[in-house]
Amino acid sequence: MWKPNQPGPTPATPEPVRPTPPSATPAFTSGAASSPGAIPNSEQATIGKSLVVKGEVSGSESLYIDGKVEGAINLPGNRVTIGRNGQVAANISAREVVVLGKVRGNCQASDRVDIRSEGSLTGDVIAARISIEDGAFFKGGIDIRKPGAEAKGGTPAPAPEPTPAT
Repeated sequence: MWKPNQPGPTPATPEPVRPTPPSATPAFTSGAASSPGAIPNSEQATIGKSLVVKGEVSGSESLYIDGKVEGAINLPGNRVTIGRNGQVAANISAREVVVLGKVRGNCQASDRVDIRSEGSLTGDVIAARISIEDGAFFKGGIDIRKPGAEAKGGTPAPAPEPTPAT
């Protein structure tokens, strides 16, 4: 029986390398980002420090932003993480929003908005849950909605007409 304290060669079996098919790799993905708040998932796109995006960003995968984005971000059902170097001037609509950098705009999340200690958010928040760490900056309104509740909008129901007295 082998004991861990005995010197001697131990057989090392390397893990097999599984190649990723080219069709499964998003256009500007750099794999999992290595900062807190980022999910270790190959289905996460990254906007790097030196990139500037002006316009609408939409899609069906999570997004890590370390550069600048101006416009609108619409990723329903996914996570949007604004990294420490990220600067966003956009309205964000996603399942989850994590703020480590600076955001100017409204955030609508079906699940949660998380503002970390080094993060800054100026704008209104609509979410089921919100977390603001000590040291974070937040200026705006908060609207807590139950999961699955849609935003109230459109025209209100017409008031019933009074019946004439006879």
